[in-house]
Amino acid sequence: MKTGLSQHTGLRQELRINPRLYQAMDMLYMPMMDLQQHLKQELLVNPFLELLEPEEESDQPEATAEQEKDKKEKEDEIDWEEILLNGFDVGGSKAQYEDQEYLEPICVEQPDLIDHLREQLQLMNLSPRQQLLSEEFLGNIKEDGYLSASLEEILGSVNALLESHFDGDDESDDEDADAPPKPPAVRAVPLFEPAEVESMLAMIQRLDPPGVGARDLKECLTIQLREAKETESLSYRLVTEAFPDLIAHRWNDLAKRFGVDPGKVQAAADALARYDPKPGLKYSNRGDGYIIPDLIVDKVDGKYHVSLNDTGVPRLRLSRSYQDVARDKKALTQENKEFIAQKMNSANWMIQAIEQRRQTMLKVMNFIVDRQRAFFEKGVEYLKPLTLREVAEVISMHESTVSRVTNEKFVQTPRGVLPLKFFFSSALTTASGEDASARSIRAKLQKMVGEEEATKPLTDQQIVHRFKEQGIQIARRTVAKYRDQLGILPARMRKRV
Repeated sequence: MKTGLSQHTGLRQELRINPRLYQAMDMLYMPMMDLQQHLKQELLVNPFLELLEPEEESDQPEATAEQEKDKKEKEDEIDWEEILLNGFDVGGSKAQYEDQEYLEPICVEQPDLIDHLREQLQLMNLSPRQQLLSEEFLGNIKEDGYLSASLEEILGSVNALLESHFDGDDESDDEDADAPPKPPAVRAVPLFEPAEVESMLAMIQRLDPPGVGARDLKECLTIQLREAKETESLSYRLVTEAFPDLIAHRWNDLAKRFGVDPGKVQAAADALARYDPKPGLKYSNRGDGYIIPDLIVDKVDGKYHVSLNDTGVPRLRLSRSYQDVARDKKALTQENKEFIAQKMNSANWMIQAIEQRRQTMLKVMNFIVDRQRAFFEKGVEYLKPLTLREVAEVISMHESTVSRVTNEKFVQTPRGVLPLKFFFSSALTTASGEDASARSIRAKLQKMVGEEEATKPLTDQQIVHRFKEQGIQIARRTVAKYRDQLGILPARMRKRV
């Protein structure tokens, strides 16, 4: 074997993606809020980018716009010092100042369920020992109000806390090793007993909201019925004595067991609907989830028009002052020239990428509007099947690009604010050879169940026959799958007596 260094030439093909292309794909993926933050960050790091002011977009002279703005501010300005000294007789009438806009202060943080429970416990005359145990309970109550740990786990946890704080306090490191062992010291704080834990659970379960601290749905409903003084009702007996049959809607079996009419059993079960199965959620501090649509579809004179909702996105342009600096190349060092060339190219590319993103989103949404016109006119039952590949072929783009455009994007339409993914659905074949959208099939299924006779609910097989009458071929297992997705119970459990 010959060893040594050698060189050789060869040709090969490989695909390398430019880092800027990665960034362009990321910008296409970004929702409106993320894009705003991204562009604001670019404005900070690239001096060649600057904001295009609204006055400049409308070709209004900058000086004139600024003068009008200052004039309006001076007219609206109120001399509060004069008003405090001389009253409302100077500078205008009292009604003028009462019409001024008032912004209500908003509480940033609201108390959650644990805060609400802790406030109630603080009003009780609890000993330090009970306070320690109550905090252990509060730490194991979930957002929906249920207790997530067993009493044995809570007992072991709180006792471990006592042992870690109070054991070994009297031990001394400099104790003589040859000295006889001392008798065990009496524990300063005794460990908790199971009876104390059960007593604290009962105290927690008496707090507001009723049902908090329950370990399962049965206990939650039992607590609420007890608080409502309904312990003598049939509803209470159904929950405490026959909960599995109640959940399974076995009305006839329950009627025979309690010796009443099946209609009374159903009425007692219906009465349970006024109780809250997740009592803690009313104190959940989730905040409001606002959606800013990326696109807007308006109907004007019978035609649908698509526009981008990009009023909040910063409009960028190349900085004129820095362009003048870049033209004076004699005053620049080589290092400065490289920096300016890099930032100038990055700024140009950023502006082009934003415009490309705008055009791509408009192309995709315009095609969706043309394809789904029946949906916009008549509703979800007329939604046609659509795939990413179909859109990609029509607008001459890759399927992954269309996927990025539609991901986490929302559109405001005459039928509400919808995610772009809503318009994409798989197809089911009809008798006429056309395709029906799976989403429209689910809408028709929900409508069938909503219009069925309560005493004779439609079975899955009967729903299959009804779809067949409409020319839609669908399997029974597909009906069962769609029914589960819609949260519709089987026919046996929907039946009313």
